[in-house]
Amino acid sequence: MNINKKIATLSATALLLVAPLAAMALPAINTPNGNGNIDILGVINAALAFLWPVFIGFAVIMFIIAAFQFFTAQGDPDKVNSARQFVIWGIVGVVVGVLAFTLPFAVQNLLGQNGIT
Repeated sequence: MNINKKIATLSATALLLVAPLAAMALPAINTPNGNGNIDILGVINAALAFLWPVFIGFAVIMFIIAAFQFFTAQGDPDKVNSARQFVIWGIVGVVVGVLAFTLPFAVQNLLGQNGIT
């Protein structure tokens, strides 16, 4: 099995194992109106607050793997190309992640500060 497939499989497995924990944590969100209703933006913000450190961790690990591959390539063009692919996909992942994390804030500003309840 290729190292890219192993990392993708491990990442997907970790995400699927953590998702139920995040879902169980959602009822603990404090509601500003105090009536027990949870608004959509509160849930999204709580999920992003949980996922942001996980995302940063994956990004750092991706770049560490790329650096390790560059150091161990020893001039082999195939290994250098593989390391370059890690860097490219790491950058793409960071850009997509940053865009995904800014989307709820853009929607919140578009809908106003109260949002939809």
